[in-house]
Amino acid sequence: MGVYDMDFQKELQERVAYTEKVIGTYLPKEEGFQKSLLEAMNYSFLAGGKRLRPLLMLECYRMFGGSGQIVEPFMAAQEMIHTYSLVHDDLPAMDNDLYRRGKKTTHAVYGEAMAILAGDGLLNFAFETACKAFSAGTDPDAEARAGRVGGALKILAEKAGIYGMIGGQAVDVEAEKQKLRLDGEKLLFIHAHKTAALIESAMMIGARLAGADEKAVKELEKAGYCIGVAFQIQDDILDITSTLEELGKPVGSDEKNEKLTYVSVYGMEKAVQDVEKLSKQALDILRSGRERNVFLEELVVSLITRRK
Repeated sequence: MGVYDMDFQKELQERVAYTEKVIGTYLPKEEGFQKSLLEAMNYSFLAGGKRLRPLLMLECYRMFGGSGQIVEPFMAAQEMIHTYSLVHDDLPAMDNDLYRRGKKTTHAVYGEAMAILAGDGLLNFAFETACKAFSAGTDPDAEARAGRVGGALKILAEKAGIYGMIGGQAVDVEAEKQKLRLDGEKLLFIHAHKTAALIESAMMIGARLAGADEKAVKELEKAGYCIGVAFQIQDDILDITSTLEELGKPVGSDEKNEKLTYVSVYGMEKAVQDVEKLSKQALDILRSGRERNVFLEELVVSLITRRK
């Protein structure tokens, strides 16, 4: 896969900073009787992170010629949904982690009840935020814009819901609770839905908002699947091979919680091989279309070879 030069790293930092600035403008003001809830929501959202999903969305939007502000509310909404899933994932009833991205998790700071509400708040506020795209930008064709926004909302809801991320989380929780021995099919279902679904969503929405045709959107769904599953397998690998300082959360938490992962089911060697295979499949898709985004391709490789 190779190591990327300083030019890419500099460009990545600049684009992440831009993404951070955009999504930060959509956070709620910390005021009113529910101020503690809003503080917990913002604490969770601003705790750092790669901003991978909104960045992927923006790059796919640009790849198909998008240039307006219609994508910005969806960038924020996508990250809010991802953040809420992490807040709930860290809860004592789930992974029971006290650190995330090098900081104390939301329930460790605000208590379990407020953390649950913060997650609920982020999920609901995400859709409220995404709806702002109906009036974003200066597109003269209001009907066409409404169609693109409506299509993007449908993707977001499906990929985040019971047939997407939440469905994957439910199967994962059930397997852990019952100490089931997962076969390859069920483990892949968990990774595909719990992790890959939101990456698929980000890439598909970016293309959809830019006016890409259905075939192109479907191709990005396939690429997002490969990227998402590879990303999760790499996460499983890093839970064993990384350090607290590198990863920003306790290493070995999967093993501590007797969590079934790709590495525990298939072993380290196959996990590494499958990350490589899925990465190649994703890149082949991205390079085969009429529209190309070299930065996006480099970004995909950097994600798969990451150490944190």
